[in-house]
Amino acid sequence: MLFQGTGVALVTPFDRDGTVDFKALSRIVEHCISGQADYLVAMGTTGESATLSPDENAAVVRHIVAVAAERIPVVLGVGGNDTAKIIANMGNINFSGISGILSVAPYYNKPAQCGIIAHFRAIAAHSPVPVILYNIPGRTGVNMTAETTLTLAREARIAGVKEASGNMTQMMAIIAGKPDDFAVISGDDALTLLLIAAGGNGVISVAANAFPQRMATLVREALANRLEKARETHYRLLPLFESLIADGNPSGIKATLHLLGLCENVLRLPLTPVSEATYLKLEKFVKNVR
Repeated sequence: MLFQGTGVALVTPFDRDGTVDFKALSRIVEHCISGQADYLVAMGTTGESATLSPDENAAVVRHIVAVAAERIPVVLGVGGNDTAKIIANMGNINFSGISGILSVAPYYNKPAQCGIIAHFRAIAAHSPVPVILYNIPGRTGVNMTAETTLTLAREARIAGVKEASGNMTQMMAIIAGKPDDFAVISGDDALTLLLIAAGGNGVISVAANAFPQRMATLVREALANRLEKARETHYRLLPLFESLIADGNPSGIKATLHLLGLCENVLRLPLTPVSEATYLKLEKFVKNVR
């Protein structure tokens, strides 16, 4: 299973003037690889893909691929709410060094489940690499049901789902009915242990930008059914998980990476840095964990 373990939902670091900081991006990629992450995910929500130009997007992806240098797989975020436009855009992507795509359920349009199925079948038919579905109804306005996910799980090019619905009953229904080679991946750091204990395959993690080794330890121990050790790591990280999302993502992880000296605490509007109270909580965690 290609997408088992700890994936990192990479940030896109910016200089103080708001331009992409490629030196910081190199530091973060090396930090994640040395921290034993299993794969990287570029240009997702955490990467602020919505505010990058097409040229910036392409440059960031090629930089990540170059720095990773085939040491671990790279997954590319390819999503939207216009199926034809996504397919056309895929034709312009250099897929060299890309092991898969992560594609979010269509947002704003609020399609019916049959529309979601048709959308992802069309993307899978045109993708040269495996597809990970991404269900995050809090952002898209529509939930991809377990039945829809299981229907798509039988498509040859669809390799897994990143589940960020927060609905454990739905996630367990997917696990119970999925093909053996279909990955069910947590989209919430705080639910990683629960999902793996229920039979899931890992996480695409925000926290792993900052603490890849600790997230990798949590995931490895849980996958090996060493749940007592996994619980220890989970509860050690739980205050971090809570603080990272207190003022939205990726504001929390950008602040944490700044505290670690890995990048500037700069985001593009409409995102803004975390509040002083949240920054102090993150600072306390970083000082204590180090």
